[in-house]
Amino acid sequence: MKVAGIIALITISQTTIAKDVSTKGDVLPLPAPQFDGVISKTFENSKQDYPQPITPPKDAPNVVVILLDDLGFGQPGTFGGPVPTPTIDKLAEQGLRYTRFHTTAICSPTRAALLTGRNHHQSGFGTITELSTGYPGYNSIWPRSSGTIAEILKGHGYSTAAFGKWHNTPDWETSPMGPFDRWPTGLGFEYWYGFQGGETSQWEPQLFRNTTPVEPDKKPEDGYNLNVDLVDDAISWVERQQAISPDKPFFLYFAPGAVHAPLHVNKEWIDKFSGKFDQGWDAVRAETIARQKAQGLIPENTELTSRPSEIEAWDKLSTQQKELYARHQEVFAGFLAQTDYEVGRLIDAVNSTKEADNTLIIFIAGDNGPSAEGSLTGTTNNIMTQNGIPDTVESQLEEIDEIGGPLHENHYPVGWAWAGSSPFQWMKRVPSHFGGTRNGMVVSWPKEIKDKGSIRTQFHHVIDIAPTILNAVGIEEPTIINGTEQTPMAGVDINYTFNNADAQGRRTTQYFETGGHRAIYHDGWVAASFHGAPWILTGSVGFDDNEWALYNIEKDFSQAKDVASKYPERLAQLRSIFDQQAQKYQVYPLDDRFAERVSNPARPSVTRGRTSFSYTEGIVRIPEGSAPPAYQRSHTITADIEIPQGVSKANGVLIANGGSAAGYTLYIRNGIPAYEFNFFAKERYRVTARDQLSPGKHTITLVYDQAPIKSAQDVSGGTATLKVDGKEVAQGEISKVVTKRYSGTETLDIGMDLGSSVSPIYKDAAPFKFNGKIHQILVELD
Repeated sequence: MKVAGIIALITISQTTIAKDVSTKGDVLPLPAPQFDGVISKTFENSKQDYPQPITPPKDAPNVVVILLDDLGFGQPGTFGGPVPTPTIDKLAEQGLRYTRFHTTAICSPTRAALLTGRNHHQSGFGTITELSTGYPGYNSIWPRSSGTIAEILKGHGYSTAAFGKWHNTPDWETSPMGPFDRWPTGLGFEYWYGFQGGETSQWEPQLFRNTTPVEPDKKPEDGYNLNVDLVDDAISWVERQQAISPDKPFFLYFAPGAVHAPLHVNKEWIDKFSGKFDQGWDAVRAETIARQKAQGLIPENTELTSRPSEIEAWDKLSTQQKELYARHQEVFAGFLAQTDYEVGRLIDAVNSTKEADNTLIIFIAGDNGPSAEGSLTGTTNNIMTQNGIPDTVESQLEEIDEIGGPLHENHYPVGWAWAGSSPFQWMKRVPSHFGGTRNGMVVSWPKEIKDKGSIRTQFHHVIDIAPTILNAVGIEEPTIINGTEQTPMAGVDINYTFNNADAQGRRTTQYFETGGHRAIYHDGWVAASFHGAPWILTGSVGFDDNEWALYNIEKDFSQAKDVASKYPERLAQLRSIFDQQAQKYQVYPLDDRFAERVSNPARPSVTRGRTSFSYTEGIVRIPEGSAPPAYQRSHTITADIEIPQGVSKANGVLIANGGSAAGYTLYIRNGIPAYEFNFFAKERYRVTARDQLSPGKHTITLVYDQAPIKSAQDVSGGTATLKVDGKEVAQGEISKVVTKRYSGTETLDIGMDLGSSVSPIYKDAAPFKFNGKIHQILVELD
């Protein structure tokens, strides 16, 4: 056969193959286009046909999804709350406010549901990543069968970027060594700037750019703030995208981590709210529902649900309690106001693009209800309360003027979380009631939404966001992504509501579950099983004889009237529907433990079975989940170092794990070795040598002997012995130790202490890089 005939045959075969491959978008990535050129022996008689980049559907909009953190329905002014939020107000004036929109009641699950369009258990996120268990609905291992909206849009020619909190990578995969399949850049985002984990400091965060650890270029005292940094970076990305690919639509996911604890904000923002909450949480809650009714956000007959008996009435508090608690709320209000302002800068940048009118902005005011993790008293150390250790009013009053600044990981008391969920019952971590799941949402799309400034009351859920975006863009849900058959989305799009306020709601059934709390919505009714106060972070209530309540939410907007005894058959019907949904969506087995699930011996781990860990100089940003688990356990740290000739006094950190909230550090200051254990910044234990180290090689050894542990709640420590070149130079008691976790995102670092400083001794010199040579750091667990 002649060459031309062979080429023609090959061309025909390629064409036939290409035509057999779907180009509708139900299979991603889209197939390569067929070659329609001509190939001859030389270029003179040939015709080229370059494969062109994938283009989205005509007039596909830009898409911006903004997700705030731990914000209750009754907190932002846009939904009747006491904190003015002019940015959200302005967006609502240009679009729509949704007053019956729901999340999952806790962060990782909501984010997984938002980005996939599947229920959270379908993607392995029945709980947060740090509490994962070895069941399909709870393992936090994002399955390939749950492709993200970012993957889909990227596959159709969008630029994609994410900023801020992620909290959807398995805890054991968050180190700088990956694997990176379940990081944002492995799940469809071409660019990410943000942090892993559930929370981080606004002053000294642990950030990544894509998969590379980065450190802020300024300190708090120089004006650094995470909200500002994230917005600046997002604006820069939009500007780059518009300068280089202005004809390409973009998808931007902005999830700043605010207003999750620690509640950090500059003093000038806090001062704006001085004295604004002296009336207390009972009054603020009543004021909020009055505004909500006046603004037409809730029905006039809505009842304000009663205060739980566990929360004290404001007028029963002492003068000292009122002073402290009001200050906590002022800090929170300042944080929310500053977040609103910074997000406003991002929206202004988006609105300055040429396709501003054709930009769909979805602003979800909270990934769950307001947080009760600050406990009944509030705290200056949120990590401590999450470890199950309460704070005291007395200790907080000593630090009241520092609340909100970089010295503390503060969080407000439960009473303010309850007030922030007005008019509903309960708060974050309680999906049985709307205080945990009802979050305000604003949607703006100037080109398509004509009924601007209106309110929508159809019942919807966060799983409905991904299908809404697909509908807006004009592409279908893929059945295969990267060779993996996809689990069908559980969500329904809400586009039908954009210009029809009276449209019949299309979400008729939705289950809710996290931490053993359960609820089922069906045709205007909700059956709910409450499962214990959300600020109790230890122990199990158990599942014997759980009571169920029943609410007719078409008549009872706030779930104020339990009618279970009046309609037992309907309650039985809804409980049966819950069971069907739970089995369908991998909800079982139920588990109501919290702190106990932090340490799970069955969880995949890079440390399991290891008792020896060797590090060399410059190894930093090892997350706690990948660091030696030395919690309440005898261990030895051996540092082989060298002090160069000419260095009169050695200085710097040898090894540090944790930060200002809690942790340990072995360091040398002015030539003298020392070890410090930081017990939640409430107590600090230092063991310090007397003599300076001379130039040359030395071995510094810290031997920690743990005392017997009497109970699961026992925080007893042990004895720390410091040795230099084999000789004991100091010994001291470490009376209390952290048993579960030092921080949300602080890390183990060798040769320096990144992020916030474990010890205030060297804070001013942070990160206090060692000025000698570290040959090896060896951590051995008994």
